[in-house]
Amino acid sequence: MRYPSKHRHYSTAATKITTLRRHLRPLNNLSKRLPRLALLATVMVAPIHAQAVLPAAIQKALARANLTEADISIVITPVGDKAASRLPTPIQVIDNDESDRQSVSNTISDHQTTNTSTDTSVSDPSHQSALVTIEQRTIEKHEREIHTYTDDPYTYQSVESIPTVIPDEPQHTLTQNGKSQDTTSNNKSSINISFSPVLDHQSDIPRTPASTMKLVPSFIALDTLGADFVWHTRVYHTGVVIGDRLHGDLIVQGSGDPKMTHERLKQLLYQVQASGIHHIDGDIILDSTVFNNVTKDPAAFDNSPLRPYNASPDGFLVNFSTIGIKTYPQDNGQASVTYKPQLADYQLPATINTRVASCGQASYSLAPQWQTTQLVLNTSLPESCGEHVFYVAHPNAKEFASHVVAAKWQALGNTLSGQVISQETPYDMTKTTKRAHGLTAIAMSPLPMVSYPSLNLTKQIHDINHFSNNVMAEQVALSIGAYDKERLNQAIPSSTTATNPSNHEASINDTSDNKAVAVQSSSKKAGSLYQFGKPATTDYPAALQTINQWWQTNLSTPPPYLTNGSGLCRECTITAANLSELLTYAYSRPNFEAYVDSLGVAGVSGTIAAHSDRLPESAATGRAWIKTGTLNNVTSMAGYVKGLSGQDYVVVGIINTDQALNPYAARPVLDAMLDWTAKR
Repeated sequence: MRYPSKHRHYSTAATKITTLRRHLRPLNNLSKRLPRLALLATVMVAPIHAQAVLPAAIQKALARANLTEADISIVITPVGDKAASRLPTPIQVIDNDESDRQSVSNTISDHQTTNTSTDTSVSDPSHQSALVTIEQRTIEKHEREIHTYTDDPYTYQSVESIPTVIPDEPQHTLTQNGKSQDTTSNNKSSINISFSPVLDHQSDIPRTPASTMKLVPSFIALDTLGADFVWHTRVYHTGVVIGDRLHGDLIVQGSGDPKMTHERLKQLLYQVQASGIHHIDGDIILDSTVFNNVTKDPAAFDNSPLRPYNASPDGFLVNFSTIGIKTYPQDNGQASVTYKPQLADYQLPATINTRVASCGQASYSLAPQWQTTQLVLNTSLPESCGEHVFYVAHPNAKEFASHVVAAKWQALGNTLSGQVISQETPYDMTKTTKRAHGLTAIAMSPLPMVSYPSLNLTKQIHDINHFSNNVMAEQVALSIGAYDKERLNQAIPSSTTATNPSNHEASINDTSDNKAVAVQSSSKKAGSLYQFGKPATTDYPAALQTINQWWQTNLSTPPPYLTNGSGLCRECTITAANLSELLTYAYSRPNFEAYVDSLGVAGVSGTIAAHSDRLPESAATGRAWIKTGTLNNVTSMAGYVKGLSGQDYVVVGIINTDQALNPYAARPVLDAMLDWTAKR
């Protein structure tokens, strides 16, 4: 679709200069001219300054995409010192041909003995040879390792990465990039080197960023909570344990852990079992109080409530509220169906009819429907799908968690006389407890019987930015508000604040002295850490306020406008100047290594892996660490590029347009931006 007027293809700056001349022509009276000139200067100077002439390569890409200069904001800024780059070593991917093995060995050997030159020449061979050379099979091995620890790769699909046909083989990704030794990344010193942008085009215009907005909460979390921060899911019980039977309730206190996969949930429940409890005469209570009123309508954004990227955050989020459905076609016109994770007390169909058809977007053409007691698949499976895995989100995070917890508890060979109840309010410790053998059950265990740590923040941020996981990003954004140090110190009595909030489990070691301190410190009648050994309850307004406060304290541009932490929103806006300042600030911070390693590598991994397919000869392949963002009519890229000269750059490009299906046409424009930067 073309714009109705060709005038939009003219330079905005040129148009404004023409307007300026038209207004100046009638100003013959000096007394009238000065105030009007002042007004015009206020309106015109800054925009004209921002309208940099775009490089020819980017202009050509815009023309091919049928876009105009008015549709795009770009900022490219040098950062750091060539002699002390903080970016990882660039990556060169080669095929697996046996004849290349010797050259691969020589290349790696040369890299290990080559010192990076400080020469500013683009043709300096030392900068071009300083590469980590990786075979394609190595990327595939890394991918298998990722999928082992992340469960299901397609759980992470966002609106920017849903393929037309879900491939049977997973896409290539890479978690660990070879990188230079960085001796300053773990100290508090900053690299106080800054430059003016080499390209600044419409950087102050607020635009919809899509998933590049994830760069905001992911870095702020690293900067405030620390790269090694972990969430602790704690388990308490009421009543008494006699033999292997609990006469009371089991309380699982959610912490907001973004990645409580079904395998990790099984490990948590196994620790409960290992403590001696196999049978519960009572209920299992899932307490998600840490996040308040964060459930959203999963159909609100794009009327696709079953897609995993629309899942709601929750204080006790289990497996991203997503189930994997695997089909195995038979010879009788049917396919058998299996599920991960299993759901207790809920009917899941064991077979489905097949039909002659192409696979396409089969996971959604199955028209699954979550009913009260059963999952219904409303159509037949295209037999061309073969053995296929589909991922479908449950619309209610709390109901889903309850079914999965019950199934996992039963799978371990345990029993439960009551129910699994998920609630957004703390456990009522005044609840009447059962009597066991004439003994009055105590109200609450003073210390958690299990304290289960999450994967650390560095690993969580990697998944968020590499796979563009929306619900994980929202969990992290909410956690910034929940675990804010000042609020945490106010919420926890002084006896428990001696430890770092990111590792406050050290305050509840299982010793008699600590037990006494914990009980005496509580102002609550029951004397349990359950009352205060957790972050204050937070909601989205409070979390977003904490993010804004951080921004205003550390940066000079106005804060972006967020309504959630993932960028899956039309009303969210940010400027290219916002993102550029954030990325520049991050470059000098102690946790920068974790931040940049979370980004995809152009042409190699993450959502920017297809860069080399779109631009095969791009100089940015293996030299750019990028977060992408895509919605209908929105395309963005932001991150870091190492130029061939050895200079590091912050790059931000955001395209917003009314043109339909813009993402597919606009991506090559931002690919050209990366290529142009890498050649510097």
